[in-house]
Amino acid sequence: MTRPRVGVIANPAAGRDIRRLTGGASVVDNYAKRRVAECVLEGLTVAVDRAEAAFMPDRAGIARHAITESPPEVDASALEMPVESSAADTRTAAARFRDGADAVDVAIVLGGDGTTRDVSLEIGDVPIVSVSTGTNNVVPTPVDGTVAGVAAGLIASGVVSPDEATSRHGLVEARAETPAGERELTGLATLEVSSQSFVGTRALLDASDLRGGVVSRAHPGDIGLAAIAGSIEPVEPDEPGGIGLRLTDPADASRTVRAVLAPGVTATVGIEAVERLEWNEPVRFEIPDGVVGADGERELELTDAAVEFAPVPDGPRLVDVDATLEAGARAGALEADRMPIEEDRENAE
Repeated sequence: MTRPRVGVIANPAAGRDIRRLTGGASVVDNYAKRRVAECVLEGLTVAVDRAEAAFMPDRAGIARHAITESPPEVDASALEMPVESSAADTRTAAARFRDGADAVDVAIVLGGDGTTRDVSLEIGDVPIVSVSTGTNNVVPTPVDGTVAGVAAGLIASGVVSPDEATSRHGLVEARAETPAGERELTGLATLEVSSQSFVGTRALLDASDLRGGVVSRAHPGDIGLAAIAGSIEPVEPDEPGGIGLRLTDPADASRTVRAVLAPGVTATVGIEAVERLEWNEPVRFEIPDGVVGADGERELELTDAAVEFAPVPDGPRLVDVDATLEAGARAGALEADRMPIEEDRENAE
């Protein structure tokens, strides 16, 4: 019988960028990630008698430490793959987890929006438990690692069907027409246009730099462009389509909102236009000199370019941790072997 198999991707670079200095984001160091990874493996033992866990290797020792400290009920090992200490590692591991000899039943991702996006682009239909250990954490869940492990075990073991406890998140795609040719970029929650003409520290922190963009979800409790859109028209993560936004100087705007631009950074933002978009419905921006960012980080430097953004379906299959645990409890998967209640009462007397 095949054992339940869980993939773990812990990004050493997540939660450690410039926003720790310029904003109020908390530090998530690699020691903390090692502890979360340990907790994930312990959580697997609640729902699975014997599980396999495969880790993306890393030079920070997160995977190595978790494997060394893994409980006896979990057979933990690292993928055999080259380590580049870049986003390429995340994408390589996610592709390996998708199919073939290294395929997994569910993947646990420790990181922020960028890490989850990189996983989503390669992992196909594999359910993802995205645990917040990054800077921009619109999509990842702020859940204890042990609880995340329990949820992953319930799905990997087949006790809870992915159809019962997952939802499909949208994506946002950009196609830029430049003098040098076409360029493309994919965002998970947001793609935004900034008037800053260089990538620099990559963090988007100044509201006056933002010209607009498109989001696949919107809620005032999110961060960045998704929070700005959500302050006007909330969109659930599994709703079709998205929101297109054009921003302007608050002094010139007929409508403004207050929103969380980045961890520890709030701003008043001027709204020029808001448009509810269907799947694949484009919004066009002319960019004489600027940058397109994905999920809060600048990515594409552009000059004399036209960019079309559109929300697209078939993004990652995200696990609802609470719904998974509730379904597992209803199925009796969290009950240990014990006497019937009537016998308990007799013995107590």
